[in-house]
Amino acid sequence: MPAERLSMRQVREILRQKWLLGRSHRQIAESLGGSASTVGETVGRAKRAGLTNWLAVEPLAASELEALLYPVAGTVQTARPSPDCAWIHRERRRVGVTLELLHMEYLEQHSDGYQYSQFCEMCRPKPKPSMPGHFVTYWATA
Repeated sequence: MPAERLSMRQVREILRQKWLLGRSHRQIAESLGGSASTVGETVGRAKRAGLTNWLAVEPLAASELEALLYPVAGTVQTARPSPDCAWIHRERRRVGVTLELLHMEYLEQHSDGYQYSQFCEMCRPKPKPSMPGHFVTYWATA
């Protein structure tokens, strides 16, 4: 279950202490009764939203700040195009075709695509159970 979102008052206080007072994440967390990781996440969200100092945050209304830090799902497209694993498995049967070659072709079509290790992980064949029902507990019937 996800953690409850901070109030905008708490977010403002975190950013004020960080940028105006120059306090550490741990000091801020102690003063607000939270965790240093929550402080770090909040500061990171602010930086990703383009807020880099207290003067940029101070004039914003609570609703504006919330919209910047917590955009509605679907408004920002960050999903990468998935490789066509069925096609990749067919191509791999051909002589001289390697996963590395197929990955390079994938990146030519999708420059923002997955890197090689994730590409291989996504297209790795999933193991099939070799002996269904093998792990049945026999002592439960005794």
